[in-house]
Amino acid sequence: MHSAPSKQTLALRYGCNPHQQPASIELPEPSPLRVISGEPSYINLLDALSAWQLVRELKAATGRASAASFKHMSPAGAAIDGPLSAGFLRSQFLSSAPLSPVARAYVRARGGDRMSSYGDAVGVSEVVDASLAGFLRREVSDVIIAPGYGPEALEVLRRKKKGAYVVLAIDPDYEPPAMEARVVFGLELRQRRNDAVVSARDFENVVTRETGVTDAVLQTLVVASIALKYTQSNSICIAHDGQLIGVGAGQQSRVHCARLACDKADKWFLQQHPRVLDLSFRPGLGRSGKANIVDSFLLWEQLSEPERAAMVRELERGPAPLDATERAAWIARFDGVCMVSDAYIPFRDSIDRAQRSNVRFVAQTGASVRDDEVRTAADEYGMVMFHCGRRSFTH
Repeated sequence: MHSAPSKQTLALRYGCNPHQQPASIELPEPSPLRVISGEPSYINLLDALSAWQLVRELKAATGRASAASFKHMSPAGAAIDGPLSAGFLRSQFLSSAPLSPVARAYVRARGGDRMSSYGDAVGVSEVVDASLAGFLRREVSDVIIAPGYGPEALEVLRRKKKGAYVVLAIDPDYEPPAMEARVVFGLELRQRRNDAVVSARDFENVVTRETGVTDAVLQTLVVASIALKYTQSNSICIAHDGQLIGVGAGQQSRVHCARLACDKADKWFLQQHPRVLDLSFRPGLGRSGKANIVDSFLLWEQLSEPERAAMVRELERGPAPLDATERAAWIARFDGVCMVSDAYIPFRDSIDRAQRSNVRFVAQTGASVRDDEVRTAADEYGMVMFHCGRRSFTH
């Protein structure tokens, strides 16, 4: 007769909301998870554990340092290590000081959607070093999870938020059981966890006239597809050069996911336009305030007169807003833009919207009754479309 495995219960600050008390997490003995600093909440752990799963899969698939910025059970951004262009650094109000691979990965992840990443859960695949900790020191963030921490990095993070910053360490060799469960309204649901492995082989079934694809594009498709495994459905990701630049998550309509993801991607492109980089802000305005002004500047046509006046007051010098032709011309400069859907694309409307964001590669499951209509739209725009055949819903 075998005894049940021993477990430990860790009390949490509260559940999803402060009035939801008590709250706790049950951990196996020995536990793969350690709380090094701070007092995690229920949401801290939900986001952190999802972020960890994402980055460990990215690292396994690409062999590169990986990072994710999580908010409310979906990634605001995710990326693998890669170069940081001068335009990207200026758009994020960052210097060109050298960064370690894990720090670059997180800068790219957070920079995919810096507004949504505000107050995030950080997940990284590598031991946190002084380079990453130094960057995090000035960012608004709530929790980090990583396989370990260097002494200097840990000293910095323990001082963040006056000691309240949540620092979690997880055993990189820990493998969860094949089955997972959740309790809803007192009833327990069980399923096999989503252990499907994403790789370049998922993109072998090309269904469009255009078929050309580079290794860099395949890697970007892998990054976006892994991210979708941990994004609340319906979901669509726009990605470029191994980095998410637009996530549309949790929408009931797929075209609304596409519009949201593409709108975010457009903003990411346009933040690097020379006229946007030339904005001169009033002295003393912080980085968050500058980011809000850039956001308003890019939405100029949608602003009311009082909103425009408020924005102008924050600028010492502001060039004329970009018109539609200038926006399209700038976005067209970015090659290799990918769109990945967590299920089939049922109508061509998502393809029509993606084309305006210069998407050239589309991955979806296929098997819609309107596959021919959607494929025709992709052919009209000269896109390469892949039918991957595997759905990736997350609920």
